[in-house]
Amino acid sequence: MVLETLNPMHYNITSLVPDTMPVATVPILILVCFLFLIWNHEETSSIPGPGYCMGIGPLISHGRFLWMGVGNACNYYNKTYGEFVRVWISGEETYIISK
Repeated sequence: MVLETLNPMHYNITSLVPDTMPVATVPILILVCFLFLIWNHEETSSIPGPGYCMGIGPLISHGRFLWMGVGNACNYYNKTYGEFVRVWISGEETYIISK
């Protein structure tokens, strides 16, 4: 009796999962992926600068200004992207113009 309960072939794992589960999850996964793509979509800007990337870009940009200071961060972005750069400071889109 103990050996019969420990036998993995005794239990049919597929009978525990309903047949409608995969049918219902596929459209939900497609919908979630579609909504993720729409949420992540960004209008391409003609002004160079770090990407938005689901809000991570603004956090990194703001963190760089806090960590390096305004002058050093501006010099970094100017060397990386040119003399006209779009960055985020405190969640607001900011343009750095320098020569």
